[in-house]
Amino acid sequence: MIIFVLEEFDLFTQGKQRLLYSLLDAMQTLTSHSVVIGISCRMDADQLLEKRVRSRFSHKKLLFTPLTTDDMQRLLEHLLYLPTDSSLPSDYLKEFNSNINNILSDNKFKEILDLLLAADNSISNIQRFLYQAISSMHFQTELLTLDDLKSAFSYHQRQPMLDKLQDASILELYILVCMNRLESREQDSYTFNSVMKEYKAIQDAYKTSDNYSKSVCQRAFEHLIERELISFANNRLRNLSVEYRPVRLLLSSQELYQSLKSNASCPAILQRLLNYETYR
Repeated sequence: MIIFVLEEFDLFTQGKQRLLYSLLDAMQTLTSHSVVIGISCRMDADQLLEKRVRSRFSHKKLLFTPLTTDDMQRLLEHLLYLPTDSSLPSDYLKEFNSNINNILSDNKFKEILDLLLAADNSISNIQRFLYQAISSMHFQTELLTLDDLKSAFSYHQRQPMLDKLQDASILELYILVCMNRLESREQDSYTFNSVMKEYKAIQDAYKTSDNYSKSVCQRAFEHLIERELISFANNRLRNLSVEYRPVRLLLSSQELYQSLKSNASCPAILQRLLNYETYR
């Protein structure tokens, strides 16, 4: 038995889908001992398939929903509490578990957890974060502290993207916010011209002084592509001009929000626009 696991299954539906068709078609024979598992964050991934490919698809789907708040609380307790039947001294067990209980109920920790889950709410991501925090525990106190968790969160963040954004121009930040607004409306496919319409709508609505010509905006747009903050959604359309090729954002809303917040020269209107779209 051969098992093919296709992560980001929706990306395989782009273009003519020859790979999917050949793979699924080969499995139709009686001698075939294989299965294809597609993994996607899009619930409509199977609807993106061409008719000939969809006809060979079994349409068996498993939906994994995000953890609820109660589930998350139980998971954290399970991962952090020391078992009462441990061989460790009973006084230390009580002190350690009481300390963990205080941390879990602390609003500052809940803020850290919300930021962490906004980027990746998988159990493996939570485990890596907690492992980093526990590795930072001070040997003298032998207790986990909120500072350990803050330090782990700072280490755990995707720094490369934030570093790239540090010296981004005001215009480039406008373009990134415009793209984020388009994606927040579930507009998966858009072009430079679509971004410019969003940019013009912001300028018309708020009458800011950050009004640049289309040619200047296009140079800033191309610079963002060079720095790999945005990319083309489909490499098969290379013959088209830059302004007509579909693009996508390569950083999360949380990363963009943190960059705007830490940028002293960032116009206040950009933070408000992102707050309204992402955190309302």
